Amino acid sequence: MPFIIKSVIAFALFVIGFSTNVLITEPPLGVTDPVTAPYGSYTSFRDMQHDIYLYIPTTTTTTTVPKPVYKHGECDWLPAMALKAGWPVDQLGKVKQAALRESGCCFNRLGGDRVDKDCNITGVSEWNHRSDTGLLQINGINWDLSRNPYAPICLQMKICTQEPLLDPFTNLKAGKLLYDYWEKAAGDGWIPWDICNRTKTCK
Repeated sequence: MPFIIKSVIAFALFVIGFSTNVLITEPPLGVTDPVTAPYGSYTSFRDMQHDIYLYIPTTTTTTTVPKPVYKHGECDWLPAMALKAGWPVDQLGKVKQAALRESGCCFNRLGGDRVDKDCNITGVSEWNHRSDTGLLQINGINWDLSRNPYAPICLQMKICTQEPLLDPFTNLKAGKLLYDYWEKAAGDGWIPWDICNRTKTCK
């Protein structure tokens, strides 16, 4: 028998069952108190759906996003986080390059810190640039009002101490703020990380 004919017959029987108030033995009815009157007839398709869903267990779907595994010199996790922090796609290569040079992609590093292969701090090799902070080694002149009353990260992000910048996502957002500032002011957003600008040795 063709499928469509079977479907029509099944539907007709379904309607007949409703019209003749066929009693059911389970489950409890949507419009009937399941305690005082657990059995009765369906009066609508909506009631039937209601009762069916009573017996469908609820399910939850949890998507777990793995946390980055931080290793000295490994920066594969960085582009995705930089995108979320607002960096444009065409600058992701330079962001990765800068982070690799500045901190070895170890987000917890202060200026002069020595680290092992797992980015654990093992000591301090230099003490003259300890305000350099985190992934992009953002200097204190950009967040410390005592050094710079116009420190943009403090004024615009309300981050005026070093500790928040040890969070890699926050550090990338702060770096993007500096990039935008210098891109607008001088046409080169990478001035804060330019070795030539820092050492005055390039011509």
